[in-house]
Amino acid sequence: MKPSLRVVMALPLLAITPACAPAIHSGAPEPVVVERLYFGRHRADTLIVTDGAWAAFVTEVITPRFPAGLTVWSATGQWRDADGRIQREPNFVLELVLPAQAHDADAAIAAIVTEYKRRFRQEAVLRVRMPAHAGYD
Repeated sequence: MKPSLRVVMALPLLAITPACAPAIHSGAPEPVVVERLYFGRHRADTLIVTDGAWAAFVTEVITPRFPAGLTVWSATGQWRDADGRIQREPNFVLELVLPAQAHDADAAIAAIVTEYKRRFRQEAVLRVRMPAHAGYD
């Protein structure tokens, strides 16, 4: 994934785990932080991250760091490169809903990003952090 802003064009569902918000209870919504990471699948316009390779990465790298739950889906992003051309790339999106004071999450997310870039020879992983409120109805 190039280190530039991506626009999600399509969001077909790959997998959802309803336990993506640990320690959130029924009733009034509680403050949380939503972390969303975009993992590009191309290198030099070649698909190098297969569905199987991604599934192994989720099992081996992401799940051990966030065993309480997570959500992932497939998407297609686009950006304008330095030459002004629109580039499109399939990607995987990881979403984590974390307690607002989840200070240890930064190190775990950094480790996930570092391993993805190393394993799949990627330049960058886009990370978006959003404050939110969550609760079960």
